[in-house]
Amino acid sequence: MRKFGVEEVLLLVDAATLRPSPLGEQAVVLHHGITSSGSGLATELKQEQIESVCPPQTTLEGQLQAIRSGRAAADAAAQTAGGRAVALATSPAAAASHFTSSARFAMIADRFGMTAKEQLTNGFHVHVEVSSICEAVAALDQIRVWLPTLLALSANSPFWQGADTGYLNYRQSLLDTMVPLDQAMIYSDARICEHQSTLEVRIADVCLESEHAAVLAAIIRALVETAARDPQIHPPGIPSSLLRVWSWEASRSGMEGKLIHPRSGTPAPAAEVARALLEQLEPVFEDYGDLDQVRFEVARILRDGSGARAQRQAFASRGRIPDIVAMAIDRTHAGAAEAAASPLSVGRAPAPD
Repeated sequence: MRKFGVEEVLLLVDAATLRPSPLGEQAVVLHHGITSSGSGLATELKQEQIESVCPPQTTLEGQLQAIRSGRAAADAAAQTAGGRAVALATSPAAAASHFTSSARFAMIADRFGMTAKEQLTNGFHVHVEVSSICEAVAALDQIRVWLPTLLALSANSPFWQGADTGYLNYRQSLLDTMVPLDQAMIYSDARICEHQSTLEVRIADVCLESEHAAVLAAIIRALVETAARDPQIHPPGIPSSLLRVWSWEASRSGMEGKLIHPRSGTPAPAAEVARALLEQLEPVFEDYGDLDQVRFEVARILRDGSGARAQRQAFASRGRIPDIVAMAIDRTHAGAAEAAASPLSVGRAPAPD
């Protein structure tokens, strides 16, 4: 099986006030060793962030365990510093942010000024093993038209600076291209990794629920595997400028409206686009034993919404931003205690319609 691993950037909040709190460096220092699944923790650009780095996996069940373990480790480290780690792609509350101490981050702060100062967004990065640069390039050419759909499936950032933005995924609309400081700052939606033999997909929000994150990673792995099995397929020649428009549509409506269908280049119901994606990847899902799990989770997103809808529902009851964060903490760490006994709760659901 083709290996795949994930990196999740989580928001750090004060355990009492539930507002973003600059605990990143302290939390990482207080974190001792590696979790039982091999996950590690790292600082990010801002002190209000912490990154969970999960080791490569071969199965969907293993990926879910690794994600849960990484989130638990980040939360345990945050709690020792008086905080909590939560899977929110943007902070619902208006709050200042603080740079992590490093020479490189200081250079970023100096070069990008207010853009860097206001940056506080948390992504979900999936690395998929590739055998060569040629395989990676061919896969990248084929999967790029599906990146807006991945963005829509992950939508988890409707609030910014204390207000509902009108987007389900506001994080992506903030990430305009910047002149890079170095190679590591080429923050492409997907790219060939420079330091390891992987294709890295970076477009997604950090997902509210671990199950959602694991299945999204499995979809990305299946996209790469499908492309590798038939590298001679010529993908649609969609210019990057047009793909950005497709991504804007995905940011605006997520899976709750219409997406641009990669096969027709025209708007279609999100469920129809999701069904086309799963149909294309079905042979790989069957080979890997992932089909039921993926169908179930995608159907659940279409029925119940992604993290963005959960945030809006939490806010709607009393109109209080802390209610969003409290809900998100519960959902971020739901199922962690049962992970060892039951790695993935598999239900059966029809393919999206």
